[in-house]
Amino acid sequence: MDRDLVRESASAGRVVLWEESARDGAQAKTLMGAGLRVRLAREQGRIFGAHGPRHVVFAAGFPAVCAEEFEAVRRVAVEGEGAVSVAAVCRGTRDDVRQAVASVRGTTNARVMVVVPASEAMAGVMTHTGAAEALAAGTALVKEARELDDGVAVDVCLADASRADHGLMGRYAAEMTGAGAGVVVLADTVGNQLPQEARRMFAEVGSAAGPDTVLASHLHNDLGLGLANSLEALRAGVRVLSSAWLGIAERSGMVATEQLLFLLAHRPELAGQLPAEGPSGESGGGAGPWWTEPDLRRLPEIARMVSAATGVPLSVTTPIVGTGVGTISTGTPFVHPGLFQPFDPEALLGIEPRVVLTQLASARVVTAVAARLGYALDSAQARAAMGWVKAVAFRTGRAMVDEAAFAAYLDGLLHPVAGAR
Repeated sequence: MDRDLVRESASAGRVVLWEESARDGAQAKTLMGAGLRVRLAREQGRIFGAHGPRHVVFAAGFPAVCAEEFEAVRRVAVEGEGAVSVAAVCRGTRDDVRQAVASVRGTTNARVMVVVPASEAMAGVMTHTGAAEALAAGTALVKEARELDDGVAVDVCLADASRADHGLMGRYAAEMTGAGAGVVVLADTVGNQLPQEARRMFAEVGSAAGPDTVLASHLHNDLGLGLANSLEALRAGVRVLSSAWLGIAERSGMVATEQLLFLLAHRPELAGQLPAEGPSGESGGGAGPWWTEPDLRRLPEIARMVSAATGVPLSVTTPIVGTGVGTISTGTPFVHPGLFQPFDPEALLGIEPRVVLTQLASARVVTAVAARLGYALDSAQARAAMGWVKAVAFRTGRAMVDEAAFAAYLDGLLHPVAGAR
C-alpha cells in the first residue's frame, strides 16, 4: 500500500482512536445495523474534519459471523470511505483473513485486524498450541494477508496480552511488523490490569519490539480502570488507543470514547509534548496530539444517537455526556458554578447550563426557575415556593420536581382567586 495513515500518525506522536462500539460492542448484547454503523463512522470522522482517517480506525465488525455481518462491514468500508479508516476484524485463520480482506477490499485506508492469542492459557484454548507457536502462526498470517491485497493494511491484536510474557510478545511484535503489520494491539482481554501493570506491559513490550513497531491498547473496564490504564499506555508511548462510545464492549465494557477523547483534548498535556510536524512535512496545527483539533461539541449528539440506538442509557452520572452535565440545583453552585465543575460545559461541549428543581433547591434557585417560566417572585413567595418544591420531592420520592407542576403551583400562589396568570 502507498501509505499507512495510522502508522504515520502514531509515529508522529498523534493520537488515533480505535473505535470498537460496533464490533466489541456487539458482545455487550447490542446490535448496530449497517446504516447506524455508517452514520456513526461518518459522524466520528467529522470530529476531526479532513483528518478523520488519520485519527479514527473504525472497527466495522466481524465478517465471519454471518452474511449480514459481512454486508454490514462492507457497507461501512464503502460508505465510510474518506471519513475514517475502516477495519474488519477476524480470527487467526486463513479463511477468516480472506473473508475480512474481501469485506474491505478496494476502499481507501482499509484495514483488517487479526486476533492472535498471546498467553499460554489463551493459545491453548484458541489454537491448541503454545503461545510461541500461536504467535509464529500469526506472523505467517500477516504475510499471507499482505500478499492477498497490498492495498489493505494488516494489524494484529494479541489477545490476553496482560497475562502473556512481555519479552515473547515483544519479539513477535517485531517479527509481525517486519512481515508487514501496521499496528500491534495489546489487549487486556480479561480487564484485570492495574494502572502500573498496564504501563509496565506497554513499556516492556515496546522496548523488546523496537522503535519500528507501533503498539496499540485494547483495555477492558471490568475493574473500572479502563481510562486510567489507557492514560498509562499513553505515558508508555502508545498513541493508538481502543475505545467505544458509552464504553459498550464485552462484560463491563472498555474505556468510553467520549471520555478519552474529551480528556485528551481538554488536557492535551496528558499525551505529552508531541511534535508539530508530521509525515511529508504536513502541519499538525502546532504541538499536540491532533492533526486537527477535535470538535468536542459533537460528542453529546453522537452519544445520544448511540444511546437511542443501543438502549444503553445516559444517566445523570455519566461523565462528559450524561444528563447531569451542566445542571445546577443548589445555592452556592448556582452563584459560583465555576467552583464546582472541572470545565465549562457550554464553552467546550455546547451544553447550556440548566437550573433544575430538587429537594436541595435554595430560594435563589427557585426564583431563577420561576423567572425562566415567566414568574417574578418576591422573597416571601420564593420561600413559600421553596418549601413546596422540597415537600413535593419528598412526597413523591423523586429528586427532580416537574416544572409544569411547579408552574401550576405558581399560578395558584400568585393568582389565588383567578387561578391564572
